[in-house]
Amino acid sequence: MTRLLFREDAYLREAEGRVLAHTAEGGIVLDQTVFYATGGGQPGDSGTLIWPGGRIAIATTVKAKGGETALVPAEPMAMPPVGTVVRQVLDWDRRYRHMRVHTALHLLSVVIPMPVTGGQIGAEKGRLDFDMPEPPDSAISLDRALNSLIDRDLPVSDEWISDAELLANPGLVKTLSVMPPIGLGQVRLIRIGQGAGQIDLQPCGGTHVARTGEIGRVAIGKIEKKGHQNRRVSLLLVE
Repeated sequence: MTRLLFREDAYLREAEGRVLAHTAEGGIVLDQTVFYATGGGQPGDSGTLIWPGGRIAIATTVKAKGGETALVPAEPMAMPPVGTVVRQVLDWDRRYRHMRVHTALHLLSVVIPMPVTGGQIGAEKGRLDFDMPEPPDSAISLDRALNSLIDRDLPVSDEWISDAELLANPGLVKTLSVMPPIGLGQVRLIRIGQGAGQIDLQPCGGTHVARTGEIGRVAIGKIEKKGHQNRRVSLLLVE
């Protein structure tokens, strides 16, 4: 499997990697990568691959067969041959905004403690769908509560538990529509806060900021009814 360097350091912007294969769909598989593959509502990373005598723009990153990660070129071009060592350069501004929005959505699931039925992350905004028959009492109250958690500048950390530990603690899973991937032996948890100050702990494979203060100011956007019991709540990065 491709070594996921962003799991070890979400702030890593560049790294070398060796080309292992080209997929039938035209993707490039490396032995290790800083590029996050589309999943969990978070878009795949973009950027550039550079090697002696060549460079190619990467439009997105997707999951490939066998647990590998495939970098998808922005346009058909000569790809680095198998065995080539390339330098990966991440579109950091875009990725960092995804990290901010993703972490903010974790906080949104704290201020709205209802089961989550879906979600989407973008560079400017994000949204969560909740199993919530009635709308929130006040968008202004949600806005204040969300930004209050951000202002506390809580640490964001990760840890790993076994599949068995997750199955024994089903309350960790907030999503109704998608279960965390199990079967690999371990599941990654994202923790916000520490000790008595912990406010959230849930399975997640995405990238996040190191402290909630990095999110910056956010604003609650539209609150829409989606189906009989679903409410879609959007948030936007303000700064």
